[in-house]
Amino acid sequence: MIEATTYRSGRGVAQEAVTIAAPGPGQIRVDIRATGVCHSDLHIVNGDWPAEEPLVLGHEAAGVVEETGPGVTGLHPGDHVVLSWFAPCMRCTNCAAGRAWLCTGTTALSNTLPDGTTAFNDGGGEPLWPYLGLGTFAPAVVVPESAAVKVDDKLPFTVGALLGCSVTTGVGAVLNTARVPAGASAVVIGCGGVGLSVVMGLKLAGANPIIAVDLSPEKRAKAQELGATGTIDPRETDLAAYARDELGGVDFAFEAIGNEKVIETLPGLLAPGGAAVLVGMTRIGARSSIDPFDLADQGKSILGCNYGSSVARVDIPRLARLHLAGHLPLDQLIDKVRPLSEAGAALEELAAGTGLRSVLTP
Repeated sequence: MIEATTYRSGRGVAQEAVTIAAPGPGQIRVDIRATGVCHSDLHIVNGDWPAEEPLVLGHEAAGVVEETGPGVTGLHPGDHVVLSWFAPCMRCTNCAAGRAWLCTGTTALSNTLPDGTTAFNDGGGEPLWPYLGLGTFAPAVVVPESAAVKVDDKLPFTVGALLGCSVTTGVGAVLNTARVPAGASAVVIGCGGVGLSVVMGLKLAGANPIIAVDLSPEKRAKAQELGATGTIDPRETDLAAYARDELGGVDFAFEAIGNEKVIETLPGLLAPGGAAVLVGMTRIGARSSIDPFDLADQGKSILGCNYGSSVARVDIPRLARLHLAGHLPLDQLIDKVRPLSEAGAALEELAAGTGLRSVLTP
């Protein structure tokens, strides 16, 4: 038996004893060394994304391969890996075209392993389902081989955990989804883990100016440390007027909150030909109202961004190398490392908007 953080509809978040099965065909068991606390877990807890089945929470993590099941050829016990929450099927049209982030055969969104099962059971023998196919708020997980990406052993596990979701999403939004060229101007709305990763991606791309927007003075200060050339408190400055009068509109506006009302304001920040990039995930069923004439007349566009348009097996090792070379100071995103048993408290802090990124370790 191991202790895991679970979510049950009507009961909420709790610590409970669970069992974990041995890896089956095409699966591996990973010893979790660090796991991030991400807003996607909070969407489940808040009811923004309905989930009726009992879940083991957690979906961005790094660890060490402990055991491999039959048919696994690319990974071996002792390998250091980052877990990707969107495990591609590697067979659908999008995977074949190199767009694994649009895989139509993944079972991650169904919260199961590829064969439709789960390796977790509660103390009574009832199934507990791995959130996004991973369930990393546990000391160990069983995942498909395609969900684990081998990385350099020198990469700290705490940094590797963030590569599993937030960093790959944020940096990928810049480099892959928007393909921001050097010298482009940009606004980033929301400076949590994903938004700060967008800021770092923009710096890496050579964007200028980079304006970071957040209510928190702490997060604005961190954004400036990580590459923002200016910051704005939206309670004190009219962002649309600033973008129009001071910048002539921006080339790119990144929304990293997932707020439908904020999304409505993005086209008004753009210069002609500019692009709004939707990086934050809204609640299911949210709606935003956009002026289509403005988009057509001014040649503006809105880009959806899932997982930073990233191919995990390509992008995660690349981002790891950039960190180890000193070009992506990802360790600065982490403001608290706490025990895995405190996942519930970390989710409460995330809901309150305090701090930067929490990482849990067994």
